[in-house]
Amino acid sequence: METGAINMDSSMQQNGFQKTGSDSVWMGQESCPECGSKDNLSRYDDGHGYCHGCKYYEHSDSDSSTTTPSPAKKKQGSTKSYNIIRGNYESLEKRKISAETCRKAGYSIGEYNGERCHIASFIRDGQVVGQKLRLKNKDFRTLGDCSGLWGKHLWSTGKKIVITEGEIDALSVAEAQNSKWPTVSIPSGAGNAKKSISKDLEWLLGFEEIILMFDMDPVGQKAATESAELFPPGRCKIARLTKKDANLVFIEEGGSALVDAIWRARVFRPDGIIAGEDTWDLVSTDISESEHLYPWDGLNEKTLGARRGELVTFCAGTGAGKSTTVKEIAAYFLAKGETLGYIALEESVRQAALDFMSIHANKMLHLEKNLDEKYLRDTWEAVFADNRLYLYDHWGSVDVNLLSTRIRYLARSCNVGWIVLDHLSIMVSGIEGGDERRLIDNIMTTLRSLAEELNIGMFIVSHLKRPQQGKGHEDGKQVTLSDLRGSGSIAQLSDFVIGLERDQQSDGETNIRVLKARYKGASTGLAGNLYYNTNTGRLSECGRSTVGQDRSAGQEAF
Repeated sequence: METGAINMDSSMQQNGFQKTGSDSVWMGQESCPECGSKDNLSRYDDGHGYCHGCKYYEHSDSDSSTTTPSPAKKKQGSTKSYNIIRGNYESLEKRKISAETCRKAGYSIGEYNGERCHIASFIRDGQVVGQKLRLKNKDFRTLGDCSGLWGKHLWSTGKKIVITEGEIDALSVAEAQNSKWPTVSIPSGAGNAKKSISKDLEWLLGFEEIILMFDMDPVGQKAATESAELFPPGRCKIARLTKKDANLVFIEEGGSALVDAIWRARVFRPDGIIAGEDTWDLVSTDISESEHLYPWDGLNEKTLGARRGELVTFCAGTGAGKSTTVKEIAAYFLAKGETLGYIALEESVRQAALDFMSIHANKMLHLEKNLDEKYLRDTWEAVFADNRLYLYDHWGSVDVNLLSTRIRYLARSCNVGWIVLDHLSIMVSGIEGGDERRLIDNIMTTLRSLAEELNIGMFIVSHLKRPQQGKGHEDGKQVTLSDLRGSGSIAQLSDFVIGLERDQQSDGETNIRVLKARYKGASTGLAGNLYYNTNTGRLSECGRSTVGQDRSAGQEAF
């Protein structure tokens, strides 16, 4: 090597930059814009360049002479060719990118149809196969084949590679870290990021870490997530920027901010996977024991109230008051300002509406004769005028997917925070040839997911199996989890299971028994007794006064 020759930066060799040209006096090796070779063009200290492959010569920056563009060589098997647009390497002052970085990356300035443009050449198998042109006002044009990742031809394999959303961003990253780590960009916007990366996926897997540094707008972040899913777990990271894109960070905060973003990039995890280091905001926020208490103290002592995101199942024998109990709870929540969706599959909307009006009026309106129309209207308005109670007009079995769409609509469009489903067994009763256990498993899994996804509380009514021997639940038999009808998933997926026990042949009270309690601090066992007032149709807690009721007359719940 002649005196004054400078060896290639060792870090570039270690991280994938290839050098195959012969030794001479040079400042570095580059791709040739004429023949498209990866690194046959030597760049000298006066700025001129010479390709040892095709003998292309580029004058120094101080030389006013020019060279004439020549046609791109046809790739074997190709049917298209075009004239390569050759430009000069200049600094991009507004972008704070040096001419040297542009020279290394092969990003030049030239003319297209008499208009000044930026030129990014796509090189494959040693030949220029396409050029992406950037004109004023972000008007982009492509010549030839510009698929795949721009800048790929400069690198082989290595430890890290950064993928940006555009060539200017890639140049910014290169400028920030002196081209130490390989940097490429997608060719045609975030919308095609996954497709472009898929084309070069095998090549990208030659790097130990793949870092996606896309724009911080919703489109860019969505593209980053979709692209990250292409890689094996743990191989891909997503960089977070303090500004919209990499170049803006570089301009306003400097190269160190971009380098810091590279090193701070986090390993991509699919939706729902949360690293322990990201849980501080969750654990440092006070968690209330409940969004709302139930109307009865004994039940509150066992459950610590009701919470959104939970699924609570009420179960009892036939005629033990399951529907009456959940309606009483729903009416109490309405009185506290909550919005509810009531899905009753075994009664008409008219009956459900009258039941809620009866709770408000403390009398069973469906049994009243010759009701004053104004009184009925005033009662109706007290329950429904503020539009916080939604009823579902359906009777009998219902497909779980259809039910899911209705619940999502209630939660997202109607701002419903609590759902009552009465009852689970009838949902599958009319499905011919269905396995009841499997169907209930599917329903419970769906409802459990909806409660979490929509952050809504769910109260579900479920029937019990008939005992094979001894007295039945209609005779006051104690309820256990094994009595749930249809599937073990009812108990497994519910946060609470609450049983009601009542002997229908006596005037006795209804026991409330908590059979399962998942919430920390809650407990199982007897949670009090309820008395049913046959005159008002209301439930009250025996020995307590929780909603202003006594056994003889109730007060308004709304």
